[in-house]
Amino acid sequence: MGIDKIGMKAAVLATSVIAGIGVAANIADAKAKQVISTYSSTEISSLDTAKATELNAFTQLDNITEGLYVYDSKGQPKKALAQKTKVSDDKKTYTIDIRKDAKWSNGDSVTAADFVFAWQRAVDPKTASEYAYLFDNIENAKAIQDGEKAPDTLGVKATGKYQLQIQLAAPQEYFKMILARETLAPLNEKFVAQQGDKYGTSSKTTLYNGPFVSKGWSGSTTQWTLNKNPYYWDKKHVKLSKINYSVIKDPSTAYNLYQTKKLDQMTLVGEQAQQLSKHKDVVKRDLAATSYLQYNLKKNNGLENAKIRQAISLSINRKQLTERILKNGSQPAAGFVPRKVATQPNGKKDFYDVTKVKNTAEYKPKLAKKLFAEGLKEVGKDKINATVITSDASASEQVAVFIQDQLQKNLPKLELTLQKVPMKSRIASVNAGDFDISFQGWSADFADPYTFLQIFPSDSAQNHTGWQNEAYDQAITDSLDKNAANKTARWNDLVKAEKILMKDQVVTPIYQQNNEDLVNPKLKGISYNQINGHYSYKTAYIANK
Repeated sequence: MGIDKIGMKAAVLATSVIAGIGVAANIADAKAKQVISTYSSTEISSLDTAKATELNAFTQLDNITEGLYVYDSKGQPKKALAQKTKVSDDKKTYTIDIRKDAKWSNGDSVTAADFVFAWQRAVDPKTASEYAYLFDNIENAKAIQDGEKAPDTLGVKATGKYQLQIQLAAPQEYFKMILARETLAPLNEKFVAQQGDKYGTSSKTTLYNGPFVSKGWSGSTTQWTLNKNPYYWDKKHVKLSKINYSVIKDPSTAYNLYQTKKLDQMTLVGEQAQQLSKHKDVVKRDLAATSYLQYNLKKNNGLENAKIRQAISLSINRKQLTERILKNGSQPAAGFVPRKVATQPNGKKDFYDVTKVKNTAEYKPKLAKKLFAEGLKEVGKDKINATVITSDASASEQVAVFIQDQLQKNLPKLELTLQKVPMKSRIASVNAGDFDISFQGWSADFADPYTFLQIFPSDSAQNHTGWQNEAYDQAITDSLDKNAANKTARWNDLVKAEKILMKDQVVTPIYQQNNEDLVNPKLKGISYNQINGHYSYKTAYIANK
């Protein structure tokens, strides 16, 4: 997501009204009624599975929609609406039998045709889905996205009311991981047609087939609820009757709620994380996510010069940032693909370790000054003025201010201005190319380096930088085509692509997110996905003892 899927994650559970935040009456009543409250650190962008782009929206979708597969806590796919999956000998045809008892929240049956419609809609260029790339290996998907074929030629069809057949262009060992993504969830065609462009822009204009249904979200409101879905096929395993949501951007407010036992969970930030690291309720949350700077190379303001971008990267003391500012277990990032996403086919080395490029993400202010001076000469400028756009969430602001201070100290001829805006505004600005530098984040869609590297091919809808590199494009293409079934060759393609990306510093990785939550010991059953950072509340409950 030239899109911030991470949005400086902070999901917190509360049960009272504080500082104008409407939540449940008190935690004792909530326990009896199985009502909890959670908050998002940013506004959510959409409930449309084809148009959601950031982590808070995806967490909503994980609880109100359900596809063929869902993820477990380790990011591995497990069956949901898929009852039986048969894969052909050449591993290119998937035949999936769908549950016959799945219903929409209006009582309609969920059928194979709902998947066909949703997928064709997602790859249709008119939809402009940022996540259309997930379909790239399905037959004809790329040609459809390029406008060369009609959406109904996509390699998916209903071979029965409850049977789906999918034709891949090439074998894809992680295809079931893709099937678990929210973008591949079904849609009720009749309902979507009735809502038109308004689909997914509010609770009322969205239809649900997951454990919960959304109530009260208008697209701009900062309070809404998720209510237990009486039509959900597996409702007997859903313990919560309601989840109250509010948007809270100030982590100190969350901490006050937890201190007074009016929160079940909160994410620690900065001084909180340091001071409370030994708290008995601390739970460490691993996350395959990178926070980074993304550059707009199309403005010809000097940032199109690779040496300028390299100098910026080498001027940032990432260790100081993670140890003195974040203090929550986050780690300095030397690459765009974070740690523990994938290991070599022989299982010995982590992708992160084998793709490091010298003099790209270390703290080397002297080298930075030298490269910056050379870059200024090459672009014919005495100085560079640029604006960094960032979310107005507190944690994002803290990091952006730190980066600004570092660059002003080490590169005095780089004048940076910070622009703090709501998440939806930042996303819109980046999508429109109306930015110089964007501070944002990306968490893994599934456990494979491709989920990060697919952003930057020249023809990617998510590449908002204007950067083009033939060798990079070829490496990504080879990983999808001729080397798709060769694990070692595909690994080498992706390693090559990551190294090219880091050498050019099209994005400057800053840190890998690892979070620490305070969790009420009585809150049980939350499923946290350590790959993408999503929270699922299907099996969550408040223990009475």
